[in-house]
Amino acid sequence: MTSRPQATPAQPEAATPAAAVTAAPDTGRTPRQVAAIVGVLALAVFMSSLDLFIVNLAFPYIGKQYTGTSLSELSWVLNAYTIVFAAVLVPAGRWADRVGRRRLFVAGLIGFTGGSLLCGLAPGVEALIVARVIQAAGAGLMVPASLSLLLAAVPAPARPRAIGTWAAVGALGAALGPVIGGALVQIDWRWVFWINLPVGLAATLLALRIVPESKDEQARGRPDVIGAVLLAASVGLIAYALVEAPTWGWGSAGFLGVLAAALASGAAMVWRSHRHHSPVIELQLLRHRTFSGAFATSILYYAGFGAFVLNSVEFLTGVWHYSAVEAGLAIAPGPLMVLPFARIVSPRLAAWLGGPGRVAVLGCVVNAGGQALWLSQIQVHPAYLTHLLPAQLLGGAGVGLSIPTLLGAGSASLTPARFGTGSGILNMARQVGTVLGVAGLVAVLAHVSPTDPLAAFRHGLWLIIAFFVAAALIAAATLTRRTATS
Repeated sequence: MTSRPQATPAQPEAATPAAAVTAAPDTGRTPRQVAAIVGVLALAVFMSSLDLFIVNLAFPYIGKQYTGTSLSELSWVLNAYTIVFAAVLVPAGRWADRVGRRRLFVAGLIGFTGGSLLCGLAPGVEALIVARVIQAAGAGLMVPASLSLLLAAVPAPARPRAIGTWAAVGALGAALGPVIGGALVQIDWRWVFWINLPVGLAATLLALRIVPESKDEQARGRPDVIGAVLLAASVGLIAYALVEAPTWGWGSAGFLGVLAAALASGAAMVWRSHRHHSPVIELQLLRHRTFSGAFATSILYYAGFGAFVLNSVEFLTGVWHYSAVEAGLAIAPGPLMVLPFARIVSPRLAAWLGGPGRVAVLGCVVNAGGQALWLSQIQVHPAYLTHLLPAQLLGGAGVGLSIPTLLGAGSASLTPARFGTGSGILNMARQVGTVLGVAGLVAVLAHVSPTDPLAAFRHGLWLIIAFFVAAALIAAATLTRRTATS
């Protein structure tokens, strides 16, 4: 094995992710030990996913306390986290492969937990934004290390179910953000951040005790630091352009200028990757049909998912005038569908349909169908049980079918030496997609009419459906062939 592996042929799609991954020999761990490792790693990704959405409901309460702060300044409490998290993921995954995945995972946990403490103690909005940057950097370190540790530590036969659990718990954290956030802001908005402290401390101690270390033992030479900076700049600028697009305008000089700078940084990173002995991304990885297909599908899927969660909260609080707690409880049944569909239904469907790619397509279609159902039923007067609840349940089922299978399909082409790098790329797709979906939805909802409040939400639902349908089409084209080429 070398530090720059040659491109490998894609695996037959009918194979499970476990069979497709080039793995180290069986670890010999008992099922109880495997469950403990997966539990610790899933706990960390739950925290990071939760934080992507939990702050949304705290936003108005933070604004009330920090009087005199403009909305644009306050928006950076959300945007700073989004941009830094997206920018750090891939360089962190590459670094984890080289210096040790558990080492970086624990460092990320400490940074995330410490940042959460500082967020709750922040005396003003400037200090809160700085603390959010620290928190986001910690999340960016621990998330790719978390998935790569799982791939390295779990024996191959147990890997599909472990990936399903990890992905489902992460999706559960994102979907439960409004639920938990709505309850905590009734006490104090600072508890939205402080809730991470006991969980982060427990996860750190358990990781040091339970999770085994792993890394690329064959890595030689210094990594491409300049390439890592260029990649971080490119992804960060893309995220920055997307979060500001609703304010600037999608055709504005500011949006197009930042997007051009992001593309230039990305092109420079690709140029260096062709020439450096230890690039931040091996380009052979992106040439693999299954991996690149999972990456592209994930961007579109998470765009729909991010917009779906935010649209539900905005509709319930803005049109049906639910309180934060009521909105959270109304959303809760959907997330409860995620884990059983990810752990039980999805693996059985993969065996029956002939591979995870087909399950991913089905999940995207279920999500689109749930939103189409809600579009056909949407009305101004609250009718939760007969109108919104069925769409929420279908949405949760779609998440449980889609997210684990997309991760499984993407992970299938990774060699053990590239677990961290590949995990970082797949998680970057999740983050960039979420930012894209939220930015698009915010732009649509900005045009709510006082005479027809449903019009903007109907347009938002069409946008969400379009994201899910596009994801289904990409997955069908790239992940469902029994014999694919790199």
